Amino acid sequence: MIGGSLFRGISGGEKKRVSIGQEMLINPSILLLDEPTSGLDSTTALRILNTVKRLASGGRTVITTIHQPSSRLYHMFDKVVLLSEGCPIYYGPASTALEYFSSIGFSISITINPADLLLDLANGLSGIGPETKNANDQGDSIEQEKKLVREALISAYEKNISTRLKTEVCSLDNSSYSYTKDVSTRNGVKLEQWCTSWMHQFKILLMRGLRERRHESFNRLRIFQVISVAFLAGLLWWHTPTSHIEDRIAMLFFFAVFWGFYPLYNAVFTFPQERRMLIKERSSGMYRLSSYFLAKTVVDLPLELALPTAFTFILYWMGGLKPDPTTFILSLLVVLYNVLVSQSLGLAFGALLMDVKQATTLASVTTLVFLIAGGYYIQQIPPFIVWLKYLSYSYYSYKLLLGVQYNDNDYYECSKGVYCQVANLPAIESVGLNNMWIDVSVMAVMLVGYRVVAYLALTRVR
Repeated sequence: MIGGSLFRGISGGEKKRVSIGQEMLINPSILLLDEPTSGLDSTTALRILNTVKRLASGGRTVITTIHQPSSRLYHMFDKVVLLSEGCPIYYGPASTALEYFSSIGFSISITINPADLLLDLANGLSGIGPETKNANDQGDSIEQEKKLVREALISAYEKNISTRLKTEVCSLDNSSYSYTKDVSTRNGVKLEQWCTSWMHQFKILLMRGLRERRHESFNRLRIFQVISVAFLAGLLWWHTPTSHIEDRIAMLFFFAVFWGFYPLYNAVFTFPQERRMLIKERSSGMYRLSSYFLAKTVVDLPLELALPTAFTFILYWMGGLKPDPTTFILSLLVVLYNVLVSQSLGLAFGALLMDVKQATTLASVTTLVFLIAGGYYIQQIPPFIVWLKYLSYSYYSYKLLLGVQYNDNDYYECSKGVYCQVANLPAIESVGLNNMWIDVSVMAVMLVGYRVVAYLALTRVR
């Protein structure tokens, strides 16, 4: 595992190699590395640069900044650019750098790491050049000495390297590139943006998502949380008799509420937590957004549906609901359907705001409204605000659970020896037991609509 804030994972050198390998997934023609050896020991740094050298030998251009390279690392470079306070003082083969500085009066008689000498010169730390000797003779300050050294090096660069470099650049033949570009345009040839197919990207992202999510979805704390709530609720509603219909209705509403809000709060964290990784990988052109989003959706299905299945199995039979396998399966399907819709809304909130605190706040307000307008607490909502309940997926899932458990011809014992029709109970009459396919269709629109919103919101992430 790579590691994170909760556990260490791989070492720093391994993380740098993973980062380089990640960029190589798209097979780039040019690779830019910013101090890939910083903070590493010499052996690990050598291994990384050996890897980079092999990549460069394969026909790629590798440009890297290097921090205090050893002599072995320095001699691995083909060309070196040396800057002093933003101004170039050398550009050319690494093997001829010492010869160049010696030719302009900055030589040293002792054996030294070429990189150390170049860094000293870049910082103006030298007492060997002719201009520097004059500065020492005059007793100028160290800062004045550094300034004179830099001026001498910049002047030598402009005289010996800059003019030659400009001539080489201007003499480059661009006709071949222009011809290829014109031919491609005329023939309608479109360069392929992605180095791998959509299906390959989807498979890789799917496997990565499964490895990541198995630690999140099946951690002991989360399992304990769900199972303990299921058993506690089962004890509270233990074998509720059919005559206590209000208690049974309350249990069904609890199903709708718990699995309407619990997945939402979990899904809110998904995209904000991966924002930095998504921006980095998308900016590198590693994969299509559609493959990432679909892989994320598929990965969540088996992991997010396992716990509500166990929860429903425990509470359904402990609570004494209708002891019929078909009714149980239909009730389970309604709960899982509710989970998917709730998760979709959480993904949409997270993708729209990309901030955990803001998304959680919005989710809290939304769940509170859905809870009140879900059809259980308020049976007669004022007409001017009745539309709120039709936005609540908890209302539709609650209605579906009632429709699975009861029908218009069912009766319950409303008092000793007296039986009343279930459909006439005010709590059920206000919701209704008909038009279940309309409820299923509305939730389907919500399921697809929320995920479309989440996808469109992710397209704005840069």
